[in-house]
Amino acid sequence: MGNVLAASSGKSNSVSAGLSLPEPVVAPTQTSVSSDPTDTAGKDIFLENPGTVEELHKKCKDIQAVTFEGAKIMLNKGLSNHFQVSHTINMSNTVPSGYRFGATYVGTKQFSPTEAFPVLLGDIDPSGNLNANVIHQFSPRVRCKFASQVQDSKMVASQLTTDYRGDDFTGSLTVANPNIFNNSGVIVGQYLQSVTPTIALGAEIAYQYGPNVPGRQIALVSALGRYTSGNTTWSGTLGLSGLHLCFYQKASEQLQIGAEVETSLRMQESVATVAYQIDLPKADLVFRGSIDTNWHISGVLEKRLQPLPFTLLLSGRMNHVKNNFRLGCGLMIG
Repeated sequence: MGNVLAASSGKSNSVSAGLSLPEPVVAPTQTSVSSDPTDTAGKDIFLENPGTVEELHKKCKDIQAVTFEGAKIMLNKGLSNHFQVSHTINMSNTVPSGYRFGATYVGTKQFSPTEAFPVLLGDIDPSGNLNANVIHQFSPRVRCKFASQVQDSKMVASQLTTDYRGDDFTGSLTVANPNIFNNSGVIVGQYLQSVTPTIALGAEIAYQYGPNVPGRQIALVSALGRYTSGNTTWSGTLGLSGLHLCFYQKASEQLQIGAEVETSLRMQESVATVAYQIDLPKADLVFRGSIDTNWHISGVLEKRLQPLPFTLLLSGRMNHVKNNFRLGCGLMIG
């Protein structure tokens, strides 16, 4: 189950070559302490917080091309340092077309220079269909996220997640779609622990109950892991439902590459995806491309039209086997 809403960097152990001396050397009276945090003989290992399980595959997912079809115009307007509104007009044959109004509020409570809370954001269309999210950090260690979706005057989805970030671990608890009338809902518990500066391990248990569930309840347990070395990250999830593996590498300041394999044991099928992202800051251009084993070739181009506050978006998705092609064009103002 996907949530609506950082990976620690590793450091290699340095290897020093030994020299055979012609005569004995007197050992010093004081023992030098290595400055390498991974040198367990010199000092205790310093472990960083591994982030949340939701962020486990984030680096690989972020560089994949998320395409759209049709025409899209977005206008973003900042009314103050804390409040911003947006207007979006979408015209497409694959998703509902029309106008959506969005608003974002950022509070004044800060725990770091780059984040402020609470954060309230949502969007609504003329029919009253609403998507709303609330994020608030109550303390340096506790953060809560609430998301809801309203369609046709009914709340079709709701989710509350609480994260507790320790010095070297993160625990999360999510409750989704609770219904006291028919006694149904989903509860997900997640835990991620930094074992070494380069390795994080964890587990996830998902429990679903309700009249539509076989046996009225079911539980799934998954094992999680991530290995980080410099600019390279391997991450994986293994459980009764399937296997999910991701690879990410920042090859240079301009190029990032990633690969993903998702295997469903229930459906008896696997999908592999190779993606890349090219950043050209001098040209104000970002391009994301990907191809998967279903022969979907996708690409999204974002071009900043300096000195105007405009961003041009071009999206394409092609499948040669099915003889299918979708093209999208968008303009972002502000």
